[in-house]
Amino acid sequence: MTKAKQGSNSMWGGRFASGPAAIMAEINASIGFDKRLYQQDIAGSKAHATMLAAQGIISKADAAAIARGLDQVKAEIASGTFSFSTALEDIHMNVESRLKQVIGEPAGRLHTARSRNDQVATDMRLYVRDVVDALDAALAGLMLALAEKAEAHHATIMPGFTHLQVAQPVTFGHHCLAYVEMIARDRGRLRDARARLNESPLGAAALAGTPYPIDRKVTARALGFARPMRNSLDAVASRDYVLEVLAACSICAVTLSRLAEEIVLWTTAQFRFVKLSDKFTTGSSIMPQKRNPDAAELVRAKPGRILGAFMALAVVMKGLPLTYSKDMQEDKEPAFDAFDALALAIAATTGMVRDLEPDAAAMRAAAMTGYSTATDLADWLVRTLKMPFREAHHVTGRIVALAESKGLRLDELALADLRSVEARISKDVFKVLSVEASVASRTSLGGTAPRNVKKAAVEWLKQLKDR
Repeated sequence: MTKAKQGSNSMWGGRFASGPAAIMAEINASIGFDKRLYQQDIAGSKAHATMLAAQGIISKADAAAIARGLDQVKAEIASGTFSFSTALEDIHMNVESRLKQVIGEPAGRLHTARSRNDQVATDMRLYVRDVVDALDAALAGLMLALAEKAEAHHATIMPGFTHLQVAQPVTFGHHCLAYVEMIARDRGRLRDARARLNESPLGAAALAGTPYPIDRKVTARALGFARPMRNSLDAVASRDYVLEVLAACSICAVTLSRLAEEIVLWTTAQFRFVKLSDKFTTGSSIMPQKRNPDAAELVRAKPGRILGAFMALAVVMKGLPLTYSKDMQEDKEPAFDAFDALALAIAATTGMVRDLEPDAAAMRAAAMTGYSTATDLADWLVRTLKMPFREAHHVTGRIVALAESKGLRLDELALADLRSVEARISKDVFKVLSVEASVASRTSLGGTAPRNVKKAAVEWLKQLKDR
């Protein structure tokens, strides 16, 4: 076997007599995408080397040389001067190979008592944990933007919808706070997933553990894990934590997509509820009048990619026997793409929320359509005339039909018109038929009354700013 062939697969040792076919090298290599794990890989290696020295498995001098060399390798990668090799397959062997060039023989002792199996599992857990922390911070920023909008518009009236038909008046601030609550749950799901993934696989080695007297608790603490994983097979075989985070990301993306769809609707000429500036809209190549909400439309599209990543990994994992199989290399590209897509969607949504300006007049006018205070009329009949609600509902329906036949709103009907349906109705009924009276009356916990909205917005702002 020639030296050239030996160099092409040096990580495999002496078992193979020749190098891989070109197509085998192409399908096998992961360095094109797993190089983004370099910080996590180097952190894991430094913690491992420090533990090996503390346990007397390697010398302290070798551990110090490894640490210095890894710092140099990290700086080279960060600066863009590092030369990645496809022949070395992955980030682990690229780092180790360069480490050997930098420090010589001690680099060969770094891989004592570990395998690429527990190494990649550790790297990926560290990376996903970092992603979750970044997404959590970004979502907190979006919640803050929404809460600030809610406080500013706690009394700005807009129509509330069911079936996309005008239902009852609400406030724009109340609508914004609905998304604050939804995103808070999205953050909760990500944090729950983080707690479960925060266990260290390092030290599980290939699958069965190691005969060396390692201290897995030491490396777990050094890397910020809550504890080592308790079963070496599970440690290298499991990617459920990636699936769980992708599931949480998928639900979050759906939340963002719903808000994006509303922004798309609200910016149309038919709604005119909000305006977006040039920062978050685009024009048309042929129609000079157009202002398109492309940012919102792209956020609306992102769940397809993120849900697809979850499904792709679920299909990869569903038939794998324990422990490690090369199939699991396919956990990274879809996950990386999904994490990037969600981070971008959060940033774009935060920008749009801060940028948009509600058109209070247009929203109020829309809230006055569709007989949106009909329930207020029914409630008045119940409270004032002691009418059973079902009867009040029937009477109100007849009054709405009368108003519709005359082309009038409920508050535009004459008292005589109202009395033609129910003789006991008095002029006091008009006090509840305005959209302002309607929202002001919704004082129950979680209701849209402006004072409720103001209080909730202030509470959220305090919580988010104190984090």
